[in-house]
Amino acid sequence: MERLNSLLMDDSEMPMFLDYYELTSGQANFDHGRNNRITEVYYFRKVPENLGSYMVAAGLEQIVQFIKNFKMSREEAEWLKKSSNGALTDGFLDYLQNFEFKGTVNAVPEGTVVFPNEPILTVTGNSIDVQLFETYILSIMNFQTMVATKAARIAYAAKGKPFLDFGARRAHGRDAAILSSRASYMGGADGTALVSAAMKLDIPYSGTMPHKFVQERGSELEAFREYAESFPNDAVFLIDTYDTLKGAQNACVVGNELRRKGYDLKGVRIDGGDILQLSRQVRRILDDNGFPNTKIIASSDLDEYQIEYFVKNNAPIDMYGVGTRLDTAANYNSISKKGGVSALGGVYKLVEEEENGMTVPKIKISSSDKTTLPFNKQIYRRFKNGFMLDDIIDRPFHKEYRGYQQILVPVIKDGGLVYDFPSLKEAKEYAKSQLSSLQEKYRRLEDFEAFPVKIGRDILDAKNRIMQENVSS
Repeated sequence: MERLNSLLMDDSEMPMFLDYYELTSGQANFDHGRNNRITEVYYFRKVPENLGSYMVAAGLEQIVQFIKNFKMSREEAEWLKKSSNGALTDGFLDYLQNFEFKGTVNAVPEGTVVFPNEPILTVTGNSIDVQLFETYILSIMNFQTMVATKAARIAYAAKGKPFLDFGARRAHGRDAAILSSRASYMGGADGTALVSAAMKLDIPYSGTMPHKFVQERGSELEAFREYAESFPNDAVFLIDTYDTLKGAQNACVVGNELRRKGYDLKGVRIDGGDILQLSRQVRRILDDNGFPNTKIIASSDLDEYQIEYFVKNNAPIDMYGVGTRLDTAANYNSISKKGGVSALGGVYKLVEEEENGMTVPKIKISSSDKTTLPFNKQIYRRFKNGFMLDDIIDRPFHKEYRGYQQILVPVIKDGGLVYDFPSLKEAKEYAKSQLSSLQEKYRRLEDFEAFPVKIGRDILDAKNRIMQENVSS
């Protein structure tokens, strides 16, 4: 029988989750004895179109798990030696098999609101080691940060109405589905439809019924009755398989049957059509039949723009199921029909190196907007009356920034974990407090203002000096 392969990785295979140039550069550094202590910084240059002025940082726990457990197996090393035709040598592969990170990681706590060019994660250690983490850091942080931000915007648009992550079936793969459930819950979702995510993350899960459940029975009434018999305490019916308004009437019929047994009709779900008008008509049917407390749930390719439209037009919707455009962090305005690529362009760049006992600033010089900022950095943030006032990006431990809070915290020091990771629920509460401290003018879905972020003198002076030296040479 043919052997089948899911192609999905488990934790033991994660050290191979890297781009080949991380190995080639590591081999060349190994060959030439170049393994100085360096610092690389993860940040993003701009917020993607249609995602506002801020991002919600997410993914740190998975990054630290990767760094702390990075060690290549003998089988992987043997495969690399053979497949590279010996270009990757025994000495370098032995280094990878005995790998132990002894450097330092500083990062903003997950759920922190961050802005363009701000250091979100800094990694200091031997050059070969720090380079090995690039692909995983970018994959995890870019994706989860996008989804957490999308969820925060949906929560903002919903104005207190709960919403659930319905997007596993449209996520870009199994791992993406679970990570998006995690990030969306942190960013503001109230739960997920994905059972494995609920189990792994200890978050609420919920679901109703598929259209198939209704279609495979002789009538909609029969489908509702059988579902109510199995779940009398949680009877929520999908009412748009055939005719939404007739479905609402049938839900009321079964709702009355439930009441005679001591239960009640918990809710109905609308999954298509003119949701604004249908929700009003369904609400009227439910109220007229004595079900004023039955909830209306809406789904069907929703996003923050549509939900804001529903809220502004007083749609009687009590809960939302948001799928495709949440789990793919869709960079798309469903009202204006405008958008770009659904990806956060986060980068991981060298910013300083220790040479002969001296800390030497490093930058990438580009004629475009890709020129980097030198030095290891800290975010200094000032608050006034409970709201974020401004940020300054500068070198760590500046005493002159009195009244400012340092946002990056130590996570790994000299290879040891020094950070007590919060639970996902605690990270969610932290994100909520962060977002509530962001003024309305920065949170608006449209016509928002850019948050003031200044670059410190030390950073700018070093950047200008290096650029001038490059021109002169």
